[in-house]
Amino acid sequence: MSDVTEQAERRRTFAIISHPDAGKTTLTEKFLLYGGALSREAGAVKARQDRRSATSDWMALEQQRGISITSTVLQFPYRDSVVNLLDTPGHRDFSEDTYRVLTAADGAVMVLDAAKGIEPQTLKLFEVCRDRGLPLLTFVNKWDRPGKDGLELLDEITDKIGLVPTPVTWPVGIAGDFRGVVDRRTGEYTRYTRVARGSTIAPEEIIEPDRAAAEEGAAWVQASEELELFDLSDQTLDVSSFRAGTTTPLFVGSAVTNFGVGKLLDAVIDLIPPPAPRPEIDDRLRPLDAPFSGFVFKVQANMDPSHRDRIAFFRVCSGRFERGMVVTHDRTGKPFATKYAHQVFGQDRETVEEAFPGDIVGLVNAGDVRVGDTLFVGDAVRFPRIPTFAPEHFAVARVKDTGRYKQFRKGIAQLDEEGVVQVLRDADSGDQAPVLAAVGPMQFEVVSYRLESEFGAAIELTPTSYRAARRTDEESSPALRGMRGVDVLRRSDGTLLALFESTYWLDRVVAENPELRLDKLVAEGDLHL
Repeated sequence: MSDVTEQAERRRTFAIISHPDAGKTTLTEKFLLYGGALSREAGAVKARQDRRSATSDWMALEQQRGISITSTVLQFPYRDSVVNLLDTPGHRDFSEDTYRVLTAADGAVMVLDAAKGIEPQTLKLFEVCRDRGLPLLTFVNKWDRPGKDGLELLDEITDKIGLVPTPVTWPVGIAGDFRGVVDRRTGEYTRYTRVARGSTIAPEEIIEPDRAAAEEGAAWVQASEELELFDLSDQTLDVSSFRAGTTTPLFVGSAVTNFGVGKLLDAVIDLIPPPAPRPEIDDRLRPLDAPFSGFVFKVQANMDPSHRDRIAFFRVCSGRFERGMVVTHDRTGKPFATKYAHQVFGQDRETVEEAFPGDIVGLVNAGDVRVGDTLFVGDAVRFPRIPTFAPEHFAVARVKDTGRYKQFRKGIAQLDEEGVVQVLRDADSGDQAPVLAAVGPMQFEVVSYRLESEFGAAIELTPTSYRAARRTDEESSPALRGMRGVDVLRRSDGTLLALFESTYWLDRVVAENPELRLDKLVAEGDLHL
């Protein structure tokens, strides 16, 4: 086994997905605490005790709204492994960013609120994971608060997402009266002790069954009966079916109190698969020990407003990456040196000297590099590009102060490259009044905020009558432009999009004009791929 292959075996690269407010960001913080990447006060990076915000939520707007808007990459060691944790936006309006992040992951942890179960955005994100073929761990969070019956939650997972939940840990105590968990793999009962504000690792005590029965009473009896049901129904952890995407190992806990967090993190190491050869655009698998190649899944500008820089995040797909090496950019064919390569920890960064398959590296100011690009050394490599989501909201953007037009144009170009919104133009208005296309309206809020705060270009957004979009081509464009309630605009990547004023009219045009090219985009309506 080569050194590259050995290093790849140590990597675990996964994403956390959830509906907003299910506790995803809190769980991310607690993973860092258990991984030793945070100080004893969870939420404060070592040597930065005065930081008040979540490590993963660095943007001021995120802190104001209390939600994750952008995706964040966090790396830390745990046991003998290197963990690459990808924190994703929970809000549905930013699901396209989540999709891009999931292209860099080898698995995911789905966080459920014990009181709410499978929520709409959870379902949508699960469909993305299924489309990506990602194995999924499930964490039922907030068991320290009143919630649904545990067996009811299992039925809901089966009915709504079609995965068979296989409980690995199971609670002693109903939701709101959380005592500890039984690990079905060992039969051990772990009882937890609360700590102030959940700021330190929760003390654990292994309790023998006889003692547990005496001390926990009815709670132990109920847990034991439910565990017998799982044994009878053969709902037992099976690694092969988990990685095949037919079962989801289930863990129960509370991220706020740190109950069950350590067992879940151990499961990430034990169950999430290490990096595997990645298919190229012609479906050939790129061996892990082939010369360096990487896939750009995210571009983010102005993470540090004082530096006004731009970071392109790529996942190492093969070979060893070394800082300063000259790589080739697949889209332009141009070589460039990777002098400024960073590992990014929230807003904090450190220079990375080398990286291996599964690792995430940020290239600072990497010129024309965009989302979906491939970087490589040696013979040409190209990985499939990331599809764009179907936009559902459209608005015309104009700068309020025409004297700031230059800044407006620069800002729109930057946000377009990052994938914050899709930017559409027609021949008449061009760059003066581009049409912004978004999955959800909150994306417009982010665009307005960032254009004003980062580029000094306040904008006015005028809603349009468009309600749906389909991909078209040059041959179909003239006929579509001649129709009532239809327009054709060009996206910045050159793709032509036909915009319709209603889904009814779209369906009618499709039915009556089968010769016209009107291809569906990813996640049109509800995401059922």
